[in-house]
Amino acid sequence: MCIIGGGATGMGCALDAQLRGLSTVLLDSGDFVSGASSSSTKLAHGGVRYLQQAVENLDFGQYAMVREALHERIHMLRCAPYLARALELLVPCFSWWELVYFTLGLKVYDLIASADSLFPSRMLSKAESLRRMPSLRSDKLVGAVSYADGQFDDARFGLTLAKTFAEHGGELINYARAIGFGKNESGKLELLEATDQITGERFQVRARAFLNCTGAFADRIRTMANPTLPERLRLSKGAHLLVPLEVIQSGAALLIPKTEDGRVIFATPWLGRLLVGTTDDEAKLSDEMVVTPDEIKFLLKHVNRYLKVDLTSGDVLAAFAGMRPLVKSKAGVSTSKLIRGHEVEVDDVSSLISVLGGKWTTYRAMAEDGINQVQRVLYGKQTACRTREFLLAGAEGFLPGYWEQLAAEYQLSPETAIHLTQKFGMESSKVLELTRHDSQLLKPLYDHGAPICAEVVYVIREEMAQTIEDILLRRLGVQFHGWKEAALAAPVVGQFLAHEFSWTASQTKDAVAAYLHSIAHLFQSAGIEK
Repeated sequence: MCIIGGGATGMGCALDAQLRGLSTVLLDSGDFVSGASSSSTKLAHGGVRYLQQAVENLDFGQYAMVREALHERIHMLRCAPYLARALELLVPCFSWWELVYFTLGLKVYDLIASADSLFPSRMLSKAESLRRMPSLRSDKLVGAVSYADGQFDDARFGLTLAKTFAEHGGELINYARAIGFGKNESGKLELLEATDQITGERFQVRARAFLNCTGAFADRIRTMANPTLPERLRLSKGAHLLVPLEVIQSGAALLIPKTEDGRVIFATPWLGRLLVGTTDDEAKLSDEMVVTPDEIKFLLKHVNRYLKVDLTSGDVLAAFAGMRPLVKSKAGVSTSKLIRGHEVEVDDVSSLISVLGGKWTTYRAMAEDGINQVQRVLYGKQTACRTREFLLAGAEGFLPGYWEQLAAEYQLSPETAIHLTQKFGMESSKVLELTRHDSQLLKPLYDHGAPICAEVVYVIREEMAQTIEDILLRRLGVQFHGWKEAALAAPVVGQFLAHEFSWTASQTKDAVAAYLHSIAHLFQSAGIEK
């Protein structure tokens, strides 16, 4: 089979298919997880807001999606414990009614999770709330409700799915754009035509089944296979900011339960920063996924209302935005109210199978449904899915204290050892093995930074990184941590790419200049002085 799209859904489907014995190839028009799948709020959660909508609107669809996500959440935490963990969140309440309302609501959240609950929610007094999160504004504060959800590194999780898939015999191609299908005499798909985005070479992939997992671009692939198909997606843009972690003065996260337009906003500690998000606005495929001054103003305004801070755009260290694919429902319903559930569609004319909609937390269940359908189309029956408890690459034998062993063995700073284990898990030793042959690879990518040069070499050789952005954004997370740090690291990364790919001096200079230009554009679009 051939899977088009290397985001969360595509990677989940690829691993599931390969483990069931299907010979599978996956291709993506850009880098793996380079779209919405690396631009999420980094939460593995059921969705408190969706549960609230389910209750208020008597919407069983929302309830079913929350229930599925809460039961899938635990599998994410177990399958890659170095990439996913339990997170405590606090919901501040400014009236007794709010305190009772959110306490009861989150007890229902616990009840739905049942045996898969991470830890029980509980009501906190005002004094306890301020002790747990001293930065909360105390004016009119009555108390807070503490509850649990999951947090994960979305980019690394997707790349680890890719690595696990490849280790089990799957074939991966990034920077390969689908440009057309070939059909047999009965009109069924039999080959995909694609273009290598780096070399310009055209090639074909022949397969018995084609699975469309292209997220926001799914309608393009659907109409490429069958021009008569109606559009099924509505798109939503979500913007996120990263500000100094000191802002929150807590290891717990903050849930801002209501904005003027009825959304919720999260402020969560994430890899040394405070991640604030998200927005939820109608979007088009042609929209550029950059964060704007208005989006920064909107998010910071609500954080400033709840915390004793006065954040401005000058405090923003990095930002990112992604485009969510939502399956259409009633006309006129805002994207913030559309169900985040998924649907598997089979086109009877072309035989293209598409997995539409969904959310990161349910990626595994989406993949299971997708591959079930592929097997039914191919064989008329399905075999058992193996991914529910399947450990991903780097997870076997992982313990939270593993970083201490690495720090002692390789004389690493605690920051670097922790960073490595949070990105590579037990495969951190493979990264560090490179330094035994070249001690210079132990050097940090930039002054006082946790990432080291060995990681760059490793991800070029072992993780199909092709560009500076592939490395600094998705594989090492430097660009998520801070735009300025990413700009400082870019020339060093460019030199390693040049060495591994035999670039000329001119090619190297152009690659670094292009990356620095992209960082400058992010600053400019956000209205932040460089």
